[in-house]
Amino acid sequence: MQVSVENTGKLGRRLEVQIPAERVDRAISDRLKQISRTARLNGFRPGKAPLTVIRQQFGAQVQRDVIGDLLQSSFAEAVTQNQLNPTGNPHIEPQALGEGQGLRYVATFEVFPEVELAPLENLDIQRTVATVEESDIDAMIERLRSERPVYTAVERAAADTDRVTVDFEGKIDGVAFAGGKGEAVPIVLGQKRMLPEIEQGLLGAKAGEEKQVSLLFPADYRATELAGKTAIFDIQVKSVEAAALPELNDDFFKSLGVESGGLEKLRADVSENLNRELAQNLRARLKQGVLEALLAANSVEVPQSLLESQVQEMQLEAMRRAGTQDVSQAPPREPFEEPARRRVALGLILNEIVKRQQIALDQSRVSARLNEMAGSYGDPQALVRAYRQNANAMRQIENLVLEDQVVDNVLTRAKVRELNSSFKEVMQLT
Repeated sequence: MQVSVENTGKLGRRLEVQIPAERVDRAISDRLKQISRTARLNGFRPGKAPLTVIRQQFGAQVQRDVIGDLLQSSFAEAVTQNQLNPTGNPHIEPQALGEGQGLRYVATFEVFPEVELAPLENLDIQRTVATVEESDIDAMIERLRSERPVYTAVERAAADTDRVTVDFEGKIDGVAFAGGKGEAVPIVLGQKRMLPEIEQGLLGAKAGEEKQVSLLFPADYRATELAGKTAIFDIQVKSVEAAALPELNDDFFKSLGVESGGLEKLRADVSENLNRELAQNLRARLKQGVLEALLAANSVEVPQSLLESQVQEMQLEAMRRAGTQDVSQAPPREPFEEPARRRVALGLILNEIVKRQQIALDQSRVSARLNEMAGSYGDPQALVRAYRQNANAMRQIENLVLEDQVVDNVLTRAKVRELNSSFKEVMQLT
């Protein structure tokens, strides 16, 4: 077999392969003999048909099969001989093929770039550190209280944060429309869950009053039959209630799942949750810092084939999030190109670190990550089994774990500076 290699760019390769006619003919002949041993043809006992008859009957199909096999096996042999590492399947153009002619073809493809890693010891990584303080626990409990207000009826006019319960009916040109009527509907002023004209019209209203509100439905309103039309709503105010924070009593504790132990148990639960959230956030920040430092320190030539594959994957991700499978509605590729380039470059860098540092996937960490993900589900073991039976899902988890292992490895070698912060700053709470 003769092989010649030509560079068609930094990563592009053009491989020309010539397979002698003798090798092609021998492979075809061997395949026909193999078929002849078991072939059942009319007029012949099984395995007794002459080879000439076998060739007439199966020759064309055998030739196609043999050439297909030779294309695959010879390409693999050629790239191994020339120490090439293709990024994917090649584009193959047969030049000559068939019995007596040999096989000649041209394969074009890209190879993985050689990644020259910058010394990990030169990386400068910032590690944010923070702790959960008693004041953070206090603030979270107050937030939990504000999310569970207690409403008490008042005689005054409705103000912001009050809950106003109303009956209403809307009409367009004097005709009621579907969805325009409600009874005993609670509306918390300021939450902006109703159209703004409704909430604005209820400010200053008292229990027992009747109001009339005119509003123009937005042009992009979800109910297209109402979009751009003006409706008149007749509203009867049933009650006005003021909001107050609930008391720290057993009823409040039980609403948060604390059956016993009172405030002390609630504070312990809140502390545990906040510490877990903080640890996850700090770890994510540190990991992102390591990945950004690796990208900044290492320039990598990205193969176009890998870039295109990554762009398509990100487009599919966007389509899944949007709940569509119609390829005609796929988002344009331009917004994904740079993120895809970064993702591919980072993958090449991480793979090089795995190879050089001889990092093996830690299966115990894979199991721990899987159990952590399943912990919030009603039947964790059922979810674990479902993941274990899905090769693609498991591959994603394994990739994340291996990525974490690389980050840990880098942190043992890089320069790491600590930056003191607070829970509030880390979690970006106002």
